[in-house]
Amino acid sequence: MHKLSIGALLLLFLFQQPLQAQEPQKMNTTEIFEQVQKLNFLGSVLYIAAHPDDENTKLISYLANSVKARTAYLSLTPGDGGQNLIGNERGEMLGVLRTEELLAARRIDGGEQFFSRANDFGYSKVPKETYQIWDKKEVLYDVVWAIRKFRPDVIINRFDHRTPGSTHGHHTASAELSYEAYDLASDPKAFPEQLKSVTIWQPRRLFFNTSWWFFGSEEKFEKANKDKFLTVDAGVYYPLKGKSNGEISALSRSQHRCQGFGTMGNRGSEKEYLEFLKGDFPKDKTNLFDGIDTSWNRVQGGAEIGKILSGIEANFNFKDPSLHIDQLLEAYKLIQKLDDDYWKTEKTLEIKKIILACSGLFLEANALQSSVSTGEQTIIATEVINRSEYPVQLAAITIVPTQNTIAKKQVLLPNKAVSDRINITIPEGIPSSNPYWLNETGTNGMYKVTNPELIGLPKTPEVLNAEFALDFKGFSLSFEKPIQYKYSDPEKGEQYEPFMVIPAVTASIVHDVTIFPDNTPKEIAVIVKAGKAGIHGTVALEVPKGWSVLQQDLPFEIDQKGAEKTIHFVVVPSETEGREIIRPIVTIGTTTYSKKLVEIKYDHIPKQTLLLPSQAYVTRLTIQKTGQQIGYIKGAGDEVPESLTQIGYRVTIINPANILEKELQKYDAIVLGVRALNVVEELKFKQGVLLDYVKKGGNLIVQYTTTGRNGFDMSQFSPYPIHISNDRVTDENSQISFIDATHPVLNHPNKITAQDFQYWVQEQGLNFADEWASQFQPILSMKDEGESAKKGSLLIANYGKGHYIYTGLSFFRELPAGVPGAYRLLSNLIALKNNN
Repeated sequence: MHKLSIGALLLLFLFQQPLQAQEPQKMNTTEIFEQVQKLNFLGSVLYIAAHPDDENTKLISYLANSVKARTAYLSLTPGDGGQNLIGNERGEMLGVLRTEELLAARRIDGGEQFFSRANDFGYSKVPKETYQIWDKKEVLYDVVWAIRKFRPDVIINRFDHRTPGSTHGHHTASAELSYEAYDLASDPKAFPEQLKSVTIWQPRRLFFNTSWWFFGSEEKFEKANKDKFLTVDAGVYYPLKGKSNGEISALSRSQHRCQGFGTMGNRGSEKEYLEFLKGDFPKDKTNLFDGIDTSWNRVQGGAEIGKILSGIEANFNFKDPSLHIDQLLEAYKLIQKLDDDYWKTEKTLEIKKIILACSGLFLEANALQSSVSTGEQTIIATEVINRSEYPVQLAAITIVPTQNTIAKKQVLLPNKAVSDRINITIPEGIPSSNPYWLNETGTNGMYKVTNPELIGLPKTPEVLNAEFALDFKGFSLSFEKPIQYKYSDPEKGEQYEPFMVIPAVTASIVHDVTIFPDNTPKEIAVIVKAGKAGIHGTVALEVPKGWSVLQQDLPFEIDQKGAEKTIHFVVVPSETEGREIIRPIVTIGTTTYSKKLVEIKYDHIPKQTLLLPSQAYVTRLTIQKTGQQIGYIKGAGDEVPESLTQIGYRVTIINPANILEKELQKYDAIVLGVRALNVVEELKFKQGVLLDYVKKGGNLIVQYTTTGRNGFDMSQFSPYPIHISNDRVTDENSQISFIDATHPVLNHPNKITAQDFQYWVQEQGLNFADEWASQFQPILSMKDEGESAKKGSLLIANYGKGHYIYTGLSFFRELPAGVPGAYRLLSNLIALKNNN
């Protein structure tokens, strides 16, 4: 059997885009033909921006499917700081969700996906602010690393490096870093430690993917000098797919569901504009690769390979692609003789997929359970079918890294399944399955990745795989498949999930935040979950100085794998106000465990299982309340109701479709969740009922909404004119001033001071009002460095006998983080009804 070099195997492993936890790819003959076309193109493009959903899927799809170039998107962050319109995932969990949405998008548009170690810590207004939290040198390292590994001929920036302050600071920073990395990638003095694994690389040209939006209007764009612009028509139609490029890109774009980016497909001509920034300017202003040899003549020894593959492409047999296997094997052998390791590795991967698809070979290895712990035994069921007439022999199946092997030497008869079962024991020391960037604690701006070879990967490499050794008329090839868990769902039928290696036990605290409004002890529950059968040990609760637990090292015993047991601790709070962190510690023998198991499951992405540090906030604060009954209309990714319950309010979730005026009067306040006006359609028809509630003495609190895309015209929902802008204050430590310190909302029932804005996380607020009628009274003034004061974060208007409140303060972030002042201020807003 032919073996690649260690370095080549590593690159093959790093850049393979796995179809993890979904139905294995089964290419039809049209898709095989398109892969042959891509095999015959030796050119690559790297698209660079800051977040998931920043990428231009139309251009990525065009380059991957029309040009046939190897195309990848480098998103500097996984998007941890965004909002979530479809669930409650926030922070690193949201980052994992958005990462999977990016991978789902790439599976549709044909691109690949990479990342840096930068964390999306939230909105920043200028790159300077971004670099204060990101480690600029380390992110630049990652961009250079991506360029040297991917070796793009062309780099395209989504944003303009010359216009800081015109968009999100992360956006401009991504363009600045790309612009700088373009030259550094070819400099052996830049990050020389990378050269142990990769070589220097100089791309041929750098572009900025511009449009009329960056010029302010279509009229200004029409008048702009376009001498340095390339123009491509990305509105092409693909007869083999039966879709236009615009339709494919819309399907790709619509995978960004948690950000609400679902869009309709377009048909017909659509121009994309690329402003030249660096490199050599192409003579043909419609061809990004003009002057770059993208044929097999690009590599020494490639001419004969190109001749073979061009013959296959010109005479492709759509009825029986297995007739091309002998030619493909001949080309494969020639590829192994290439001196260019990059193209040798990449094209080896591509041609093996094509050989497998042409033969109709079905190779699968499935665990009989969804997870396993080290030391446990499990069964792997394998299935091999040759669904063509081409003679193939199965030599062996080996589970990696356990090295359990079945030696077969069996001819695969056409369309006859060969099934086996392999018993394996999971070795001690094998790592648990988890996104690699979450294995260690990083900083607010950067993930910590100890193994530099993992940097940039969109997924953690599978820890268990099956290697199928096959013989094609005397020539040996092996194919590696990830071990998955397959089961039958009564509603959905055959389903695939990742096969996970998990710890023997995990533990989670039931409530992410526990509020102590006085010195009274409270019970805190910890759920212990067994990763394997027959475990027993003790659980303790780690608390900060000044706090105490009445009884520690509580014993537990769990017989059944997957079963849970709840352990209750009584915690005595500190006398000092503040927010602290507590952690559960599980001890089994001499081993301690402190991770929690979190699942993310949506229909449009594979199921995700995360191991995260198990911790929760405990907040000691003095808080007074006036009023008890809260009616809450939930918005997007909204956990505020649970937070209000924490401090003793009785919260009722209101179904907007069933709002009746007489039912509302019992509430001391009605609170609209974050972006409720954007995502709850029925609210557009309940304006009159809710305003009547206010007019008769009610207290309506409207949390932030957005304008523009999926936005809402607040003037339709407010008793007086108000305009919501994109104004925000991103520095959570920015000084707050009170416009009217005597206003009841700052004094009753809690005295609000500057100290109440300590501990705030990520930002102070967003989507402030920038214009409002005189009936609205602004309460707070705040600003970011170098900007004018923003006064639209909290507006209160008397309307009839009640109060109408709009607030862009980020209660939805602060309450789940246990920020004391956020609880006190929201309590005062709720109490306004009782201050009449």
